[in-house]
Amino acid sequence: MAERRLERVEVAVDGVATQVLVDLEESPLGWLARRRGRDGSALVGAAQLVAGERLRADFTRAQMMPRLTADWEAVGRSGRRGPSAGLTPSEAAMAARQRVSAALEAAGPEFAGLLTDVCCFLKGLEQVEQDRGWPARTAKVVLGLGLDRLARHYGLAVAARGPERAGPIRAWSAQGRPAL
Repeated sequence: MAERRLERVEVAVDGVATQVLVDLEESPLGWLARRRGRDGSALVGAAQLVAGERLRADFTRAQMMPRLTADWEAVGRSGRRGPSAGLTPSEAAMAARQRVSAALEAAGPEFAGLLTDVCCFLKGLEQVEQDRGWPARTAKVVLGLGLDRLARHYGLAVAARGPERAGPIRAWSAQGRPAL
């Protein structure tokens, strides 16, 4: 069995810093996250990596991967257990399909296919470029743009930011009473 390389990555979700574990050996995104560009920054940022892995997790939960044989896992199962307690397996898969559809729609038609190939089907960038007839190193740039859109859809950011235009504080009151 191959050894897993788990790494903690910190991202901001809705303004709250969160650490997540990512298996960097399993996906092309993990490979890109470990590589550095000419300027020394990672080819895939932390928020982009988490967004891509989140899409892949929902894709897997949605059972959208093509099967070559019959699915015998569900035969003989009963009861509700696991992370989707309260939902039947088919309801959980349908909810995951809806999340995948919403994420790919938010990314837009120009990025949806590439995100599906790299994040879900785990195709390498060279293979994607070959399949699409793109020049070398084009997929890396387009993937970065698609992952940015995906991260924005999920509410992920590298740093927490407040509202663009916050109004000034007009009054401060004690004990939760509004100022008059």
